[in-house]
Amino acid sequence: MAKILLAVVGPTAIGKTTLAITLAQHFKTEIVSADSRQFYKEMRIGTAVPSPLELNAAPHHFIQHKAIFEEYSVGEYETAALTLLNSLFNAHEVVVLVGGSGLYVDAVVKGLDYFPKIATDIRQQLNLDFQQKGIVHLQQQLKQLDPTYYKNVDAENPHRLIRALEVCIGSGRPYSSFLKRPKKERFFKTVTLGISAARADIYARINKRVDLMMQEGLLEEAERLYPHRKLNALQTVGYRELFQYFDGNIDLETAVAEIKKNTRRFAKRQLTWYRKRSDVLWIDYKYQKEPMIAMLEEKLTQISNER
Repeated sequence: MAKILLAVVGPTAIGKTTLAITLAQHFKTEIVSADSRQFYKEMRIGTAVPSPLELNAAPHHFIQHKAIFEEYSVGEYETAALTLLNSLFNAHEVVVLVGGSGLYVDAVVKGLDYFPKIATDIRQQLNLDFQQKGIVHLQQQLKQLDPTYYKNVDAENPHRLIRALEVCIGSGRPYSSFLKRPKKERFFKTVTLGISAARADIYARINKRVDLMMQEGLLEEAERLYPHRKLNALQTVGYRELFQYFDGNIDLETAVAEIKKNTRRFAKRQLTWYRKRSDVLWIDYKYQKEPMIAMLEEKLTQISNER
């Protein structure tokens, strides 16, 4: 049988963790996280890290294994994830990959694109621009230099904006021109399962999740992290807005409303990332377990017969 990576994708708050656990239990396998913010042990509530009960329901990897003070690139993650998968596939025919970070999922499935080496002073200047002029300045600059990539990037993530801008400035070419190179060969086949819902349902789930996070102590978690607010790991929806509250720029009610709004925007970009792909098997978030499993079993059998 071919080694199969089941990649579970979809917008935030849609139920990816639950589906990943269902699949892991059915196939008696393990889960590899590709959620770049759940890597950090200090960011539990605001990144919706699986609960202890969920973590005990199936073996998980790359959950809270880094500190916010550690630099951890997508390239390092790709290398570590492939090393782990090589080991897991020795024991399992199927492994589950789950995450909301499309870039990190694609790094495992397709491999990273090549980018030229950029002088460090360019990034330093962009970081200074961000601190002095704000994120809108970075957004406008990227929109001018690379309108194609600007349409797809998480425009509220300064780390992503700065990365794209440094490539544009340092190479003299749009960041998007380095993307979509030929797919790298992998030692496994990938089946991508996407969870979808009507926009109103997605937004309602997001609003409910944010309210629950606040009840669980997101404000206190963000307050503990506030002294380190300039770290890359903390340039994240749910924390940035509360840092604005601590700075005295907005009140708490406005901060929570901004978290909901920016999370909805993020969910929209997540869907855009995957809906342009023809290889995603989409299921409704109210899926029934047995038909969904039967569909997957048939797909896996088909892939094995194609070998």
